Amino acid sequence: MVSHKIIPVGAYEANCVILWSGEDALVLDPGQDAELLLTFLSGRNLRLRAILLTHGHFDHVNGIPGLLEKNPDVPVYAHPSDWVMFGHPMNRNPPDYPGVGKPANLHDIRDIVKDFPAFCFEVLETPGHTPGSVCVKMGTLLLSGDTLFAGSCGRTDFPGGSMADMRKSLAALAKLPPETEVVPGHGPSTTIAREVASNPFIER
Repeated sequence: MVSHKIIPVGAYEANCVILWSGEDALVLDPGQDAELLLTFLSGRNLRLRAILLTHGHFDHVNGIPGLLEKNPDVPVYAHPSDWVMFGHPMNRNPPDYPGVGKPANLHDIRDIVKDFPAFCFEVLETPGHTPGSVCVKMGTLLLSGDTLFAGSCGRTDFPGGSMADMRKSLAALAKLPPETEVVPGHGPSTTIAREVASNPFIER
């Protein structure tokens, strides 16, 4: 059985999600507040096995150095199309978000399907917010990053963003089972049924 905990982190309140099965834990989108995340893990005797990223923007990655300081061998998984964002001077907002260099142990997030079979992952490639944006699906739970929000979608006016790609990605997500619970990168959770019915960015 896989459990999860949503922890909003940083000034932008990115929804970091901690997933665990037994003693093995994965942290998705640690945008800030590494000590808070480490405290949660230690309080439940969980072992950090990997860091997962839905995309590479600074408000979703700046907790990585703090996590790796205590867990230096832990791999980081992100889509290769977003690897260029690591260390890029435009991908930071100092002083709170100074930017993150490219991790030494960096992997393609599509590999989590085989690397962590107990979590029954599906990785959906959903470009639009960034070229390498992905959604991570586990059964009826969808971690949508900054692709799909409750009543909205991610911005496409940043470098690498594309509204045409975003519309295609949203159309693909709209075909998921209606009961799918959506945990977005920011803001409240929702469902596919609710978004298909009312989200103005999803074409009908």
